[in-house]
Amino acid sequence: MQGPGLSIVVCTYNRQKFIYNCLECLALQTLDPGSFEVVFVDNNSTDKSAEIIKKFIASHPQLPFRYVFEANKGLSFARNRGIAEARFDIVTFIDDDAEAEPEFAQTILSFMQAHPEVAGAGGKVIPKYSENAEPKWMSKYLAGYVAKSDHGQTERQYEGEMKYPTGCNMTYRKEILLKAGGFNNKLTFRSDDKQIYYAVKPLSDKVFYLPQAVVYHNIDAERLEFASFKKLFMKTGSDERIRVKTEGNDVAVVKKMVEYMLKFVASGLLWLLYILKRQEIKGRYVVYSQWFTLKGFFSKNVFVR
Repeated sequence: MQGPGLSIVVCTYNRQKFIYNCLECLALQTLDPGSFEVVFVDNNSTDKSAEIIKKFIASHPQLPFRYVFEANKGLSFARNRGIAEARFDIVTFIDDDAEAEPEFAQTILSFMQAHPEVAGAGGKVIPKYSENAEPKWMSKYLAGYVAKSDHGQTERQYEGEMKYPTGCNMTYRKEILLKAGGFNNKLTFRSDDKQIYYAVKPLSDKVFYLPQAVVYHNIDAERLEFASFKKLFMKTGSDERIRVKTEGNDVAVVKKMVEYMLKFVASGLLWLLYILKRQEIKGRYVVYSQWFTLKGFFSKNVFVR
């Protein structure tokens, strides 16, 4: 039964490297255990993630943690399962390789309860380079690749350049998620945070940035490899084509295509500017990101899980 409180949903797939840290940080939340729960949705993992989660839950029976299995592959399937399983009226999503600060749950619940007119919220996401140093090619134009989301220290509504909450740290009321139709199951990995924001917006545009709700996003060495970089930007383009076509029409698809082409041209200009600054590699990777996104847009569905 749905009641007042916070359901934290963690969708996981083959994340044995970081899932224990995620479990531990959620076990250390300052919020009263009777006011929240954590639902771990295993999206058909083939490593030891499920074993680690089940063992942790069994050894901490006092914690409001649950494990559920979702056989349908795809992050949207897993997130929709999390919504269905949620027992409280506010649903927060964090990644399985994220670590939330102890006041994370309390901050979100207090804000949402104090502002019943607010439909959702997003917090700050700080990349944590857990195996390698931040790469030399990283720039503000590639912040989305590591899910970085830092809009300062002021609470404010998402709009303009702030865009929407990142999926690593986003919250919506369960009722409005259901009214919006949930996540688009055709999107298997990327663009689902954008999709759900645009699905919620016609119902309510009151979605706020909460700088005090902080998670640290672990970035491992594999994610920084060129093959992973290429794959995720290809997936971004592929999922954006699916999202736009599902939610709009052929005209919307053409507009998105033109947008990506213009961004690719702009990335070339940025590359030249970075060359002048003696930071050529930063510009080159911006070009790579736009090229792979554009290429993915014209490709068939690119499944990364």
